[in-house]
Amino acid sequence: MSFKSALINPTELLESLGQHTDIVLLDCTIDKVGQSIKDAKFEVLPHSQFFDIEGKLSDSTSKLPHTLVSAEVFEREMQRLGINQDSTVVLYDRWGVYSSPRAWWMFKVMGFEQVFILNGGVPAWKKSKLPLVDQYAAAVKPGNFKAQFQANHYADKEYILTHYRDAQVNIFDARSKGRFSGLVAEPRKGLHGGHIPHSKNLPFEELFDGIVYKPLDELKQQFDHFNTTGNEYVFSCGSGITASILAFASHLVGHEQIRVYDGSWSEWGREELNLPIEK
Repeated sequence: MSFKSALINPTELLESLGQHTDIVLLDCTIDKVGQSIKDAKFEVLPHSQFFDIEGKLSDSTSKLPHTLVSAEVFEREMQRLGINQDSTVVLYDRWGVYSSPRAWWMFKVMGFEQVFILNGGVPAWKKSKLPLVDQYAAAVKPGNFKAQFQANHYADKEYILTHYRDAQVNIFDARSKGRFSGLVAEPRKGLHGGHIPHSKNLPFEELFDGIVYKPLDELKQQFDHFNTTGNEYVFSCGSGITASILAFASHLVGHEQIRVYDGSWSEWGREELNLPIEK
């Protein structure tokens, strides 16, 4: 099955759950920088499983936070979650919308398109007075999910170095204006302040109306404000999480050539690398 938009509301999801058995619900929650989800009551949607961004789905060999795993690891973990090639995957998180877009991008870069985000996550579901539970679903039968890495949705340091001067490539930074300008210190140690030269600053919080994404026309206006040239959009942030919030919004407004810089500022800003930086 499919939804009309990649962004769905609680009512749409509830109706579909009653009619289709191929929907897989994944809780993609991670801690925010300086704020732990463990401080909140544990509540998830019924029949959900955990999409472990910071554990099983992070490259343990990387020095950078929650970097993308290989296609082989991603495929194995999605099969373990019971996902099939014909499954419909719905992502959410317990903050509202924070880390679910990162999971959306991970599926996209692995070649899987039937993936959607619950707008507002658990808070929106709860606000609609829909049921929540305090545990994940039991183990399921392994699925036949196949991962095929899509390099056209991925950016690394070398890609940025090659393209940051290219007027046809629009690089957006999701960090706050203070961090972007270098006036506010980075929360992680060993990083310069500032931003990738020629990049544009669109703090991820500006895409939201409370816990949900702003209406489509408002999202489009926010991108149009920058008078971008070219069709390619690359998104960066501190470590690839909130960059994905922008990437998903970019997808919603119709952009097709979308990349996330996986290492983001945690890589580019490293003092020992001495990469080009503006303030």
